[in-house]
Amino acid sequence: MLVAALAFPGGRADEALQRIVDECDELLLSPAILDETLDVLARKFARDPEMLAETAVFLTQLAVTVRPRLRLRVLADDADNRILECAIAGRADAVVTGDKAMLALGCFRAVRILTIGEYLARMLHQDGGGRDE
Repeated sequence: MLVAALAFPGGRADEALQRIVDECDELLLSPAILDETLDVLARKFARDPEMLAETAVFLTQLAVTVRPRLRLRVLADDADNRILECAIAGRADAVVTGDKAMLALGCFRAVRILTIGEYLARMLHQDGGGRDE
């Protein structure tokens, strides 16, 4: 979700990130997740070092930094395991992702794993709002 929001402004992931900016929800990050996010933005989206530095500052100011002590090997992709570790250490209610392997878990140790659409629908329902889509 985070990479999508940063790489494709104006989309649904950006809408989810705006909830964090507006302090409706909380973003948990670990140093490993921050490093992976910046690496993906550099490799796949050709972000320059200045933009990456600005992104790092933005995210560290926006998020609650978590330092997981537990090392998990649940999924084949190590980056996905780092996300689960962060969620557990930070006592997250949910992980929002588009990753199919993570979504297949559905829930991990009481942490729901949701698509961006599911997350936004739940938040809209909890906020008591409604809109036509």
